[in-house]
Amino acid sequence: MGKRWFLSNGHIFLYDCTLRDGAQTQGVDFTVADKVALARELDSLGVDYVEGGWPGANLTDDAFFHHTDSSLALTRARLVAFGMTRRSCHSAGEDPGLALLLCSGAKVVTIVGKTWDFQVKVALGVDLNENLRMIHESISHAGAFVDEVMFDAEHFFDGFRANPDYAVACLRTAYGAGARWVVLCDTNGGSLPFDIEAIVSQAVMHVPGSHLGIHCHNDTDNAVANSLAAIRAGVCQVQGTLNGLGERCGNANLTSIIPNLILKMGYQTSVSTTNLARLVYVSRALDERLNQAPRRNAPYVGEAAFAHKGGLHASAVEKDPRCYEHIMPEQVGNRRQILVSNQAGRASVLARFRRIGLTFDHNDVRVGQLIEEVKRREYQGYTYDGADASFELLARRALEEVQDFFHIQFFRVIDECRTTENNGIETITEATIKAVIGGIVVMTVAEGNGPVHALDSALRKALAPLYPQIDDLKLVDYKVRILTPEAATAAVTRVIIESGDSYGNRWNTVGVSTNVIEASYNALNDSLTYKLLCNPATRSSRTAGRYGVKSTP
Repeated sequence: MGKRWFLSNGHIFLYDCTLRDGAQTQGVDFTVADKVALARELDSLGVDYVEGGWPGANLTDDAFFHHTDSSLALTRARLVAFGMTRRSCHSAGEDPGLALLLCSGAKVVTIVGKTWDFQVKVALGVDLNENLRMIHESISHAGAFVDEVMFDAEHFFDGFRANPDYAVACLRTAYGAGARWVVLCDTNGGSLPFDIEAIVSQAVMHVPGSHLGIHCHNDTDNAVANSLAAIRAGVCQVQGTLNGLGERCGNANLTSIIPNLILKMGYQTSVSTTNLARLVYVSRALDERLNQAPRRNAPYVGEAAFAHKGGLHASAVEKDPRCYEHIMPEQVGNRRQILVSNQAGRASVLARFRRIGLTFDHNDVRVGQLIEEVKRREYQGYTYDGADASFELLARRALEEVQDFFHIQFFRVIDECRTTENNGIETITEATIKAVIGGIVVMTVAEGNGPVHALDSALRKALAPLYPQIDDLKLVDYKVRILTPEAATAAVTRVIIESGDSYGNRWNTVGVSTNVIEASYNALNDSLTYKLLCNPATRSSRTAGRYGVKSTP
């Protein structure tokens, strides 16, 4: 494959470094399978470059690049390997780090080098001219083996403020040695947008903007703004990570940068409008890989990004979404939510009804009664803006539209602590349930890892013979909040359970009580009832589509 040289013509190139820079996040440890899966998602989204890792840095990155030919088939993006300039004690041809980089199989490599004189003297311990030789020789040598070489100008903005002539000399050296892209890095993340724009405006006088990129860290919470400022000043490549992943405070967040470029600034990227609608899916695919809950209030992709709680807002959005929404949520694969809470008015409730397929006359007295019931319950500690399934059941019960799938006559949970042979303590939890299911009285007993697990197991054991579809239900998250801390151990507790199934659906239910087991039971009861009510195999067309938006591949 020959070298590919581009002119921008209004096109901004997208470079994702989630798999390397994002992997430096505290608590993040990608497997090879994670890297392969995420690289494919980024490729399908439409980014131009996917940085896979640093060959030689760790066994995972080595294995990833070793298996890329057989397990990774990118159709749009170019795979990038990351490394550093030669060391001062080696020539470029004999440097072991460069050798590993160039043997990785990647046709694009990014080489990082110092551009701040302070870092050159203190971190590298070499003189300034030797650092320029290291940059030139490394890039020139690599260019003979790969299609594209990029230079990561580490600490460029700090370096420019300290010694602008030397920082610019590093850029000119890299570009003169054949670097396709010279990437300006705010490595410490301490710059502000006006700093970035002013300094980039100087940099483009020495290296054409069509060959400049920007890489910002988020230590002042300005990484996205700094990246956009650099693009306004002339750079044509932007780097970042999905969901802003990265060490310390993270990197520039591509899930915000991409829609800002396309929808707000009118730039062209390789992400089509069709693929932009997959942004939420790709963002949450990363969270699934990391086994973490998505950030609810994340711009564009968060569950609350287009959620309206206040009655005034909901009423206006019903008339025209532009009243309180800056884009249509569907453009990025999100959805609008009209939340029901103690701040809700009639418009909020009616809008929520329409979304779940309920029909109420605007003047129906039951609407007012339901609003008052929601407010009364929220005063007691319930919350329905975070428990959509429990609200739907509350509304449908008001219309007598919920089948009595089961009726619990009583339940009992017992914890027994036993002394083991090694003089340790072993706790056994047992739950007993007596229920009427399909007109038959059923009693079941189950053990579990704690009271909630035991109770869940006993409920499932009782229901499964008649309702086998509950085998598909899984508990995704379990949250407990103390609502009256002044009452100490007698406090009122609120339990929110997030449930899911193999269809990709998610729903939340809530329970409140001074007894945490009773609160958990109430939330579990709603979750099971909602699953049975909305089971895709049995639900009617009247109730279809009430789940939250399913992630689409």
